[in-house]
Amino acid sequence: MKTKLTVTIDEDLLPKAKRTARARGVSLSRLIEGALRDLSEESRPSFAMRWRGAFRPAGRSEQRYELLAKKYL
Repeated sequence: MKTKLTVTIDEDLLPKAKRTARARGVSLSRLIEGALRDLSEESRPSFAMRWRGAFRPAGRSEQRYELLAKKYL
């Protein structure tokens, strides 16, 4: 069941929020509802926590890999 709610937001934020909703193909109400759902989920781990430790460096001996590994790892 849906219910009406009056929300007050900064006037500079409203056009940005409408553009975001339009870009996602949803109504502003649905965008706000989704954001509130995401915020209210207590036990859901963050994206970073879900993927932490899932990727390991490849054991390659290519020169390009070694150069990239030195630079970024």
